[in-house]
Amino acid sequence: MTQSKDTAANAMWGGRFASGPDAIMTAINASIGFDQRMYAQDIAGSRAHAAMLAAQGIISDSDAKAIGEGLLTVLSEIEGGNFTFSTALEDIHLNVESRLTEIVGEAGKRLHTGRSRNDQVAVDFRLWVRDQCDAAIAGLTALMKAFLAQAEAGVDWVMPGFTHLQTAQPVTWGHHMLAYVEMFARDRSRFEDARRRMNECPLGAAALAGTSFPIDRHATASALGFDRPTANSLDSVSDRDFALEFLAASSICAMHLSRFAEELVIWSSAQFRFVRLSDKWTTGSSIMPQKKNPDAAELLRAKLGRILGATVALFTIMKGLALTYSKDMQEDKEQTFDAADTLMLGLAAMTGMVSDMTANRDVLRAAAASGFSTATDLADWLVRRLGLPFRDAHHVTGTLVAMAEKAGIDLPDLTLAQMQSVHAGITAEVFEVLGVENSVRSRLSYGGTSPVRVAEQVARWKAALG
Repeated sequence: MTQSKDTAANAMWGGRFASGPDAIMTAINASIGFDQRMYAQDIAGSRAHAAMLAAQGIISDSDAKAIGEGLLTVLSEIEGGNFTFSTALEDIHLNVESRLTEIVGEAGKRLHTGRSRNDQVAVDFRLWVRDQCDAAIAGLTALMKAFLAQAEAGVDWVMPGFTHLQTAQPVTWGHHMLAYVEMFARDRSRFEDARRRMNECPLGAAALAGTSFPIDRHATASALGFDRPTANSLDSVSDRDFALEFLAASSICAMHLSRFAEELVIWSSAQFRFVRLSDKWTTGSSIMPQKKNPDAAELLRAKLGRILGATVALFTIMKGLALTYSKDMQEDKEQTFDAADTLMLGLAAMTGMVSDMTANRDVLRAAAASGFSTATDLADWLVRRLGLPFRDAHHVTGTLVAMAEKAGIDLPDLTLAQMQSVHAGITAEVFEVLGVENSVRSRLSYGGTSPVRVAEQVARWKAALG
């Protein structure tokens, strides 16, 4: 029996495709499987466009009214789960327009006057990314408030500050928490800044050169909440900077989430025991009953990879494209959608973990007092009270650290006589700076860890966040 051409093709390419090259082309060409999530933005853009066409006398008021009402019907069907998406219609734009025409008849065919799918997808995607910027800003604000609450509770709780993951100097819990408030504030500002820059409307650029119809692009821009229309039709349809900026800001934000997730993994370990995570954010071991694993933090740490990967992917897609639109740009959405979903999940999870975590204050203090963490305080005292050059003070302090280490004690446990054997000018006053509480209280410079300064920063952020 002779195999048909389609059957042969199907056998070659596998059962995933119904009929060879045509099915394969449909599969690679259609975007409705993922771009359907822009339905609300597509319908909003179309309603604004139809209203403008009528206002300009390009279509009749009755057609515009039918289109507007028909689009609301389509919106209701999609949101009600009663809409059938078709891969044969490729994308969300044609799916919506086809159903609109079924509902309102000939009037629906007039909707596409004065525009192209090129500017249509550009406005849909820009609206969607703008909404995601708003969501990220709200999510970051909630996370900042969670860190701020921890900071306010622990303004004067002493803990070790680290460099190279080695005990460096005592700091306060509140100070450490506020470091992340600052980081996430910068992340929030990046999304706010990106949103301002992307808030120009490409609708009306048409395929690439504008249109001969007397459209009012300022009207559609205003109706859709944009500040202004884009100024160059070529750039309007070929630009994806707004998505790249969103992804770049998301990558930096995810990196910050990953850094604190790493700290949570370390801090919650049996070796550190700095914090306790609630059962909401941990799991047990399948064979080791004593284990309480920080799985949520570990997964959050890993998810940066997805967001960063999406960023690199879109840069790679866009870097070699001559003006204007190329079908390559259809690949801009899936990774952006995934990155946005991942970011929002990460923000929500981290907000939950930070809100629920409990600091082990006694463990934190004991750790702060270990590792000769007040050595810098001793050196500073030698400079301040005895007038030693800092390099000489550093040498004296190093000698005393070696002495304490050899004796198996900490710096505050050295006797005055032992200290004076290294430098005769040292007095009993030095012990006032060697305790960890004394150390943090002394760090009064702006932005320092002194509880006084931390309390000021907490007040500043409470006022800023409301």
